[in-house]
Amino acid sequence: IEVLAETDSSNTRLLERARAGDSSPCLLVAERQSGGRGRLGRPWFSDGEASLTFSLGLELAPVDWSGLSLATGVALAEALHPSVRLKWPNDLWLPDVYGAGRKLGGVLIETLPLPRAHADERRRYAVVGVGLNLAMPTPRDGLTQPTAGWRELEPQSHAPDLLARLAPALVYALGRFEREGFGAFAQRFAVRDALRGRLLHTSDAAAPSGVADGVDAHGALRLQTDAGLRLISSAEVSVRPC
Repeated sequence: IEVLAETDSSNTRLLERARAGDSSPCLLVAERQSGGRGRLGRPWFSDGEASLTFSLGLELAPVDWSGLSLATGVALAEALHPSVRLKWPNDLWLPDVYGAGRKLGGVLIETLPLPRAHADERRRYAVVGVGLNLAMPTPRDGLTQPTAGWRELEPQSHAPDLLARLAPALVYALGRFEREGFGAFAQRFAVRDALRGRLLHTSDAAAPSGVADGVDAHGALRLQTDAGLRLISSAEVSVRPC
């Protein structure tokens, strides 16, 4: 476990170590990040006591990598609060009075192949980055959706308290995912699925809109469209509730 007062991105630091040959397990916590990243290259702002940002890096060799971000979200949501919901594929949401949701946090997973000399070709170095708003983020360029802060639920909460809850749950979940895959998390994801039954717009030209119908056995989003059922599995596709 390492704690940095400031860095550009905890994910980037662990990936650079792995490229240099150090793939040892590490939980890297950054009190402040100047270049944090979210999905699709979006910036993630991290500011001391206003947020919790950390990355867990370790070697994994699951039979199927599909659904890892969903399994990670399940572990984090269950460790946080029954109210926390999951927006496919990697956002933590707090529901609002209109039944929609506001972004509380997010997950960014990146992997690297290990040297060819490694006996198991499935094994990769995985970096699971987590960002969680403690306080309500201030309006700034780059915010594209309504946001939430954890202290709405636990006003006295601090970053170390949350880290002590989330990190063990995440480590356990990654071990179970490696052994059992997404199937061990599918029903638990369904309980917290924030999109099911909602009309969505997507950036996928083949399925620009439709009604969310949960996820399949590999964690792909099921979308009921006018042309029938479509599966969206690419993390590069943007999905927005109407």
